[in-house]
Amino acid sequence: MPYIKPFKGLRPAPNLAEKVASPPYDVLSSDEARKLAEDNPYSFLHISKPEIDLPIETNQYDEKVYKKGAENLKKFIKEKILIQDEKPCFYIYRLIMGSHTQTGIVASASVIDYNEGRIKIHEYTRADKEKDRATHVYILNANTGPVFLTYHAKQSINNIVNDIQKQEPIYDFTSNDGIKHTIWKIDNDKIIVKIQNEFNALDYLYISDGHHRSAAAARVQEIRMKNNPHHTGKEEYNCFLTVIFPDDQMYIMDYNRVVKDLNRLSESEFLNKVSEKFDIIKQDKTYKPTEKHIYGMYLNNCWYKLKAKPATFNEDDPVDSLDVSILHKNLMEPILGITDPRKDQRISFVGGIRGLQELERLVNSGKYQVAFALYPTSIKELMNVADSNKVMPPKSTWFEPKLRSGLITHLL
Repeated sequence: MPYIKPFKGLRPAPNLAEKVASPPYDVLSSDEARKLAEDNPYSFLHISKPEIDLPIETNQYDEKVYKKGAENLKKFIKEKILIQDEKPCFYIYRLIMGSHTQTGIVASASVIDYNEGRIKIHEYTRADKEKDRATHVYILNANTGPVFLTYHAKQSINNIVNDIQKQEPIYDFTSNDGIKHTIWKIDNDKIIVKIQNEFNALDYLYISDGHHRSAAAARVQEIRMKNNPHHTGKEEYNCFLTVIFPDDQMYIMDYNRVVKDLNRLSESEFLNKVSEKFDIIKQDKTYKPTEKHIYGMYLNNCWYKLKAKPATFNEDDPVDSLDVSILHKNLMEPILGITDPRKDQRISFVGGIRGLQELERLVNSGKYQVAFALYPTSIKELMNVADSNKVMPPKSTWFEPKLRSGLITHLL
């Protein structure tokens, strides 16, 4: 029975929404963010990646960076770039990317539900990234980036969401990447209670993207609770910002890999070792996998189709049967020597949104020697892993379209 609640959203003035809205902090480097925001004083990147307003040599984890973010947030509020709703609301957030549409509910979710497993995880977090987000939330006194949640689709929730979309939205624009963003506000108390009751009837919510933001919210809640002798459990720091989508609207793209070398193997030695666990079929053109347990491999200007041999993995295990697991256990680790993909500097990850041409470009540049194209992990696989209380290998999922930051902020 997960609990969600409305909140007084801090959001852009109507005429500034498109200028404020920015990509998530974790999909841009500092240099990319600096370039994107250089001619836009309204960009939320001044708050979510505030190092862009400090000398270029500044360490992005320096305390002065977080303080700059807090300063910029106060400035945006003072200048009415961002305004706060007077009463707690839910919001509807619809994204359209090409032929794909997904519509979710913006709400604050419970840290207690996260801590007690009613909001399920599917991956581990890194302590340094947790600390970064927790410091950002603590010093800014706000959740500036939403956690991406999902649930088993429910028609009764769809009906409420569809009815709200018949009303006039508060924002409706297309970002420079071609994605259409539309937001509606729900301030009707009866509808708010109805939504809460619908979610209370669910067994679980699932984190799709935003594990570090969730863990950071839990860290901040623990600190605030210890420092507040009058803690009641109703304070805003007991909740964190989310957008919650039904599972049948989720769109997961492939998350591909490039590796810098063949671990001191010659090309023929490498291919011989790969053939022990995979059938290898040379291709005449770029190859994109069309089903599970099939991979594309780009090596020395050639594409290959790799098919995992049946006896090399456990189809009944929710983690071992994942394509990312099969590739890691049967190739990345034993052949290429990559034991910890979280830390190994020889491997990099490329979101499917960049296309297979990006894999070719990286290998052809000489910076990498081999690339692997994967079939996308499904939302069903993600939920099965979470329901089994297990975790996926790192970089298993790439969700599109990306939520824009700055459209709704949750103040603590």
